[in-house]
Amino acid sequence: MSKISDRLNRLSYSQTFVMSNKVREMKASGVDVISLTLGEPDFDVPQKIKQAAFDAINENYSHYSPVPGFLELRQAVADKLKRDNNLDYKPTQICVSNGAKQSIINVLAAIVNDGDEVILPAPYWVSYDEMVKLVGGTSVFIETSIDTDFKITAAQLEQAITPKTKALLYSSPCNPSGSFYTGEELEAIANVIAKYPDITIISDEIYEFINYDGEHVSIASFPQVYEQTAVINGMSKAFAMTGWRIGYSACPDWLAKACDKVQGQMTSGANTVAQRASITALKMDPQELQYMISEFHKRRDLVYGLMKEIKGFKCNLPKSAFYIFPDISYYLGKTLNGTEIKDADDFAMFLLENAHVGCVGGVSFGSPECIRFSYAASEEELTEAMTRIKNFLDQF
Repeated sequence: MSKISDRLNRLSYSQTFVMSNKVREMKASGVDVISLTLGEPDFDVPQKIKQAAFDAINENYSHYSPVPGFLELRQAVADKLKRDNNLDYKPTQICVSNGAKQSIINVLAAIVNDGDEVILPAPYWVSYDEMVKLVGGTSVFIETSIDTDFKITAAQLEQAITPKTKALLYSSPCNPSGSFYTGEELEAIANVIAKYPDITIISDEIYEFINYDGEHVSIASFPQVYEQTAVINGMSKAFAMTGWRIGYSACPDWLAKACDKVQGQMTSGANTVAQRASITALKMDPQELQYMISEFHKRRDLVYGLMKEIKGFKCNLPKSAFYIFPDISYYLGKTLNGTEIKDADDFAMFLLENAHVGCVGGVSFGSPECIRFSYAASEEELTEAMTRIKNFLDQF
């Protein structure tokens, strides 16, 4: 008999961290590796946010906060959602968590029974499927491809719904594809979900501000699904606050209370100093973050241009986030340097061990024919990484 629970044995390790750990091991052994694995901005936290954290320490914010977060922070979240997304939420509808990842699993734990189905458009963030497993649900995948810009249609969604469907979980802007849904596309999806009042939409909008082509729209802005939608966001990406671990959900009242209940038994309130700093961050004019967005935009254009020159890589132009997700089907089924390439994970490991560039295979993203590169790195690193890959693959 295994000492580990069946629930845990069903889970996989995050492929993102598997590859980033392999990169660290190679670097520690003296190998010159360029890592484009983790989705983490390479910028420092803006000074005014850091100063707010110092102030919070000096003001002795060292005690427990309310489970869903300080009232001032929940009000700041509500104000941000009104300012940027034209969404009306009360502070009581906000739950601040230890990162957006916890915000998502709070919602799933609150609504999913054993055997319930959660629809995941593929590609999806690596943790979505594992979170569904963790709460006893079953993932139902809707496949997309690079030819459809990795987006589902309302018709595909309608076909995937069954009497067991409890939620639709997706990200827009999307990790890993860099695609985002337009207002028209989201409205069509909202019209489908509105016909099924027992289905909850979990809309992960953590990359909201990192958008180069068009306006971000939240599906909660469509009144027909407002009461069915949990909006997920946080501080990690736009504010470069990955290690500060502050995320939040905005939900209808019934679901906000349920998330508060889940979190109260799991972790209680998030880090108090990070919460106080997040108040300052959310009150910032988004234009103050534009220097980071502009730099990501430049890097996107650089990587896309270089990647189009790599043999066997089929790329679309990602319009948001800081990932590019080329289709590498050309190499699948081939044997290169004695290595059989069965899927994208094999190919990612092959590039790491031979070209010394770290990326993440698409199997755990639901797209076994693609690989993900993060371009949250310097232009010099990105240019060198693409050059290494091109020169190595040109041999074949």
